[in-house]
Amino acid sequence: MVVISLLGRELRLLCRQPGDVVNPLVFFSVVIALFPPALGAQSQFLQKAAPGLVWVAALLAMLLSLDGLFRADFEDGSLEQWMLSPHPMFVLVLVKVAAHWICSGLAMVAVAPLLALTLGLPAHCFVALLLSLLLGTPVLILLGAIGAALTVGLRRGGLLLGLLILPLYVPVLILGSGTLQAALQGLPIAGYLLWLSCLAVLAITLAPFAIGAALSISVAE
Repeated sequence: MVVISLLGRELRLLCRQPGDVVNPLVFFSVVIALFPPALGAQSQFLQKAAPGLVWVAALLAMLLSLDGLFRADFEDGSLEQWMLSPHPMFVLVLVKVAAHWICSGLAMVAVAPLLALTLGLPAHCFVALLLSLLLGTPVLILLGAIGAALTVGLRRGGLLLGLLILPLYVPVLILGSGTLQAALQGLPIAGYLLWLSCLAVLAITLAPFAIGAALSISVAE
């Protein structure tokens, strides 16, 4: 019940700041929509490049939304209250990240099939697209949240955030785009999805503790 109550509170706070929710989705949509006019809607290269384009757009959209993930809580003193809360820090962090994923990551998953049509992806690739994004976007947010927690007390920490977490995104990018590439070629995708599932489980299990430790360091400074 406590987790549900905390999740509801975070979702209500996000709804009061629609820009934080809409901006990543708009960025994701605009980036993908720009490629067909640039490369030609009937271009064979566009279809071959679609898996990488979708995942690079998703990665950049997530990165765009992460800089302010904990900043408002840091500025209004909420993070200090987290330290004094009787609830475990990793639970508070996981709820915060889950609310962020519901409002941004899940929205990207929902619109991805429509955007994939503009890139020429066939319909039989949509299952691979949805499953890979469902498994991969939580990993992107959780890894990004570690960097956001480390840089929350820094002014203009967005550039440093990108430098910190972009190398960590490489395995997810390879596996996510590989899933779509395999589906596009009619090859099995189970292996890619299993690896993405392993990364998701590891991220959900370990990342909240790392985020909590990073927030404690940032608040102490």
